[in-house]
Amino acid sequence: MSAFTDACAQAMQELARDRRVIFLGQNVCYPGHTIYDTLKGIPDDRKIELPVAEDMQMGMSTGLALAGFIPVTCYPRIDFLLLAMSQLVLHLDKLALMSQGQFRPKVIVRTMLGADYPLDPGPQHAGDYIKALRAMLQHIRVFTVEVPENINSCYQIALKCEGPALVVEIDREKRREFR
Repeated sequence: MSAFTDACAQAMQELARDRRVIFLGQNVCYPGHTIYDTLKGIPDDRKIELPVAEDMQMGMSTGLALAGFIPVTCYPRIDFLLLAMSQLVLHLDKLALMSQGQFRPKVIVRTMLGADYPLDPGPQHAGDYIKALRAMLQHIRVFTVEVPENINSCYQIALKCEGPALVVEIDREKRREFR
């Protein structure tokens, strides 16, 4: 594993120390993406493997948070997060407003910019929508983390801040713009 992946795995272990934290998404229980490698040390009873159903996943994450869990909802690429925008922008981001401050669910949305090096996956898998997300989300803090040394502290801040947070991981070794 790379230094970036190792640092992500350590950060996920740190998050898992909080018994309320649960991990869900694609490739959290089965190999197929780097996310799996970063969750290998997490007990299976703290992970929920989901099909390709991004909008449902975000809705489940909000529901789990309302039930007292802290879901870390994993989207393998930021491009896939676009399919959950209804739940993210119109529900999770607005729930505190809609409930007059009564509900402020703690959800950590974990995603990454898709690798475009050494293989280019094409325009549907290597987009960068960070600026657009920051413009749309009024009540969800959006973090980016680009160097291994900052990954754990970024996730700890996301865990401790009030309300939901979105963390975008950018592995510089896998992006041409940083080469």
